[in-house]
Amino acid sequence: MKQPYPFAAIVGQEEMKQAMILTAIDPSLGGVLVFGDRGTGKSTAVRALAALLPPIDVVEDCPVNSARRSDCPDWAEIRSDTVVTRPTPVIDLPLGATEDRVTGALDIERALTRGEKAFQPGLLARANRGYLYIDEVNLLEDHIVDVLLDVAQSGENLVERDGLSIRHAARFVLVGSGNPEEGELRPQLLDRFGLSVDVASPGDIDDRVEVIRRREAYDHDHAAFMLRWQAEDAAIRERIVAARAALRHVRTPDAVLRDVAQLCLELGTDGLRGELTLLKAARAYAAFRDDTALARTHVRATAPAALRHRLRRDPLDEAGSGARLARAVEDVFA
Repeated sequence: MKQPYPFAAIVGQEEMKQAMILTAIDPSLGGVLVFGDRGTGKSTAVRALAALLPPIDVVEDCPVNSARRSDCPDWAEIRSDTVVTRPTPVIDLPLGATEDRVTGALDIERALTRGEKAFQPGLLARANRGYLYIDEVNLLEDHIVDVLLDVAQSGENLVERDGLSIRHAARFVLVGSGNPEEGELRPQLLDRFGLSVDVASPGDIDDRVEVIRRREAYDHDHAAFMLRWQAEDAAIRERIVAARAALRHVRTPDAVLRDVAQLCLELGTDGLRGELTLLKAARAYAAFRDDTALARTHVRATAPAALRHRLRRDPLDEAGSGARLARAVEDVFA
């Protein structure tokens, strides 16, 4: 099977790549929303990220990727303590997927052939401890969005139907992509994404030529192309692993905390989720850069992705939320 396009070989789109790396360092960030034109590398980046993620230890037959036998759900009837190492799961949730396919449902085959009432796990079970990717997330049906909101809040998938009452862990990083011209995202789901980035087609002719050149090399001389980028992808993976270990040791000076709070106050973000997410993102960025203490440079670098989707719309501001955010950053950090 053809390997995904290397993450390191993606030309430009630095903010999108940075956001995805930050979620790999700190999955509690809450996921990434990538909005932009078609053909700008959104799906390519998600599939490339899968190859970068460190493997996880899972109980061999556990359908929800539990790390220990004691964490496996009773309904899974696990009989072996064998633990194996597997790639971090990155599961696609396609548009049009039924609720049964997403949450899981009665195993019809087993019911018909053995007369037993058993649970057939869905996509949420497979995504536990990994990533759930939704392309065209803004076109997702409302009842599936409701399911995702419930699971994102509780970290559990509860299925009660056909006489079944099943509960299992469902903690994953949610990654969504879409074209804003095709529809807006429900505010409740938008708020669940920790980071949001906008991507656009390259505006520089050299960048466009380089994209075409690399894509042709990937398609026509696949083995050589993958070998060419293997070392750079491995270097990013090593930095992610090191940053995960260093994250808990990153110091957060009170002065930076005040900067974060002042920035969110200046922008008028609702609640405190903006501050909390920005702080996590900045800490992950500091760890990735091998810095031991949080500084204004880390907050500056992560503020757009952490806050742009949390701003109230201002119909009188023709420059848009991005310019408003940039002005606030300059004012606070002047």
